[in-house]
Amino acid sequence: MTEETHETVAPAASEKSPAQSGVEADKTKDAVKKHWYIVHTYSGHEQKAKQGLLERAKALSKEECFDEILIPEEQVVEVVKGEKRTSKRKFFPGYILVRMELNDETWHIVRGTARITGFVGGAANKPTPISDEEVARMTQQIKEGAVKPKPKIKFEGGENVRVTSGPFANFQGFVDEVRPDKEKVRVMVQVFGRATPVELDYTQLEKA
Repeated sequence: MTEETHETVAPAASEKSPAQSGVEADKTKDAVKKHWYIVHTYSGHEQKAKQGLLERAKALSKEECFDEILIPEEQVVEVVKGEKRTSKRKFFPGYILVRMELNDETWHIVRGTARITGFVGGAANKPTPISDEEVARMTQQIKEGAVKPKPKIKFEGGENVRVTSGPFANFQGFVDEVRPDKEKVRVMVQVFGRATPVELDYTQLEKA
């Protein structure tokens, strides 16, 4: 009796088509994650540094490596000659946040941009990114500041101040207590020859 031998032939590995290779290349490209980095600039030149970085990335055809550049700012309100004025104040003067793909080329693009002195955190040639959560907290602060601007001027106990609006307008006194959580100040003003405590908003006062 003759035994039949059955050989199992492994299927030949199929070659990848150019289309498949292209799809995998795209996946690899998409897998390169961008992170947020803190970049130090000359103080007062944050906007010019941002613009310069965008222009430099474009000139070197590396725009796709940079997603977003953020200058953390908040709106503040102050009283000038009895009128409220709203302006912007930077959270971190001299710093910008850059969401980018970090490699040798992009590192040199950032370092070679005018008004930028370098990255913050980590080694000189390998900066440490900050988390998306940290950036989210900053952007939330920016949104809250847009709805309710913060006072530009801070007050301290014992300071001489002048009331700029309300029933005690033009009265002078001194700061007795500051309540930053409610943006209120208790001021001692002279009413009929007596020191009287009055609670006022930050925006109702100016330094005497």
